[in-house]
Amino acid sequence: MKRQLITRIVGMVVAMTLVAAACGSDDVAVGTGDCDSVDQVSLQLQWVTQTQFGGYFAAVDQGIYDKYCLDVEIREGGVDIVPQQQLASGATDFAVSWVPKALVSREEGMDIVNVAQVFQRSGTLQVAWADSGIDEPADLAGKVVGSWGWGNEFELLAGSRKAGVNPDSDYELVQQSFDMLALLTGEIDAAQAMIYNEYAQVLEATNPATGALYTADDLSVINWNDVGTAMLQDAIWADGAKLANDEHYEDITTRFVAASLEGFLYCRDNSDKCVDIVLDNGSALGRSHQAWEMNEINGLIWPSPDGIGMMDKGLWDQTISVATSESILASVPDSGAYTTKYAEAALDVLRGRGIDTTGKNWRPITVKLNPGGE
Repeated sequence: MKRQLITRIVGMVVAMTLVAAACGSDDVAVGTGDCDSVDQVSLQLQWVTQTQFGGYFAAVDQGIYDKYCLDVEIREGGVDIVPQQQLASGATDFAVSWVPKALVSREEGMDIVNVAQVFQRSGTLQVAWADSGIDEPADLAGKVVGSWGWGNEFELLAGSRKAGVNPDSDYELVQQSFDMLALLTGEIDAAQAMIYNEYAQVLEATNPATGALYTADDLSVINWNDVGTAMLQDAIWADGAKLANDEHYEDITTRFVAASLEGFLYCRDNSDKCVDIVLDNGSALGRSHQAWEMNEINGLIWPSPDGIGMMDKGLWDQTISVATSESILASVPDSGAYTTKYAEAALDVLRGRGIDTTGKNWRPITVKLNPGGE
């Protein structure tokens, strides 16, 4: 009953009291041993272990899920795993997925709901060499352009069309591996890259002309946030039918969102420690690469003017506009596609403990990349 009350959080004081009660103590550092019971929860990531998901790993490592009476299993993703399908099938309790990809699945009949919008900005870039003549989407005409596909190409396609360049005929769109080798070897003119991952891979590579690592001055970058076709990315998704019909699952969702967001707050304020946590969880990426990634992930989250996890309605509308204009979605999603209920409850808890949930004072750090990201 104590946990069930949490879903009726209506204010800061009530929220704090109920979460503490769920764990059996007013001490926010209390662990699972003081809970009346502990719920087993699984989370499906959309990619391999890296600091993109640092907040979830930190929430496990730092006992944050514990104090919300949760025992969370984090499941690594990969090219053959579709997180929202895992969620809709009942194979996992929650999933991390980009908004447009999940909305396509929802339109196809999967009853999934965005319960926390973690990333406030898109991390997708199109990267070319500085001397390529590619400075904006219109310059892609006549070029060989790489994309991973799998739904990662939507911003590129929309940005091209917005610039009057037809991706079906005005440039050669080719399948790109999940690395930057095709750009480094000159096979393509512009490569898709996440600012927190593949972009860094170029800066970790040696420029044969100088014997030193490449620098940002060697590159030309198209940022879809600047172009106006950026789409919302990492969000936490839950089972819509269970939210509507299972009070216990709804309560678990409240606690899971609160604990996960607290994990990302930890990574904001303890980025080096968060990198260590991710490395300890078996990431194949090197330390300097993960430090770069953590810094850039923080930049996609902070600042969150309305509080971490809240939906920016303007960016939601832009995402939907791009998705419908590109026929990614057949129609505008119904109002049940996302809810701020759980993020609002989480923010009540966190603010009640005096935690900054907007990150307005967060500033990026300078990260020195080593060869190969080591």
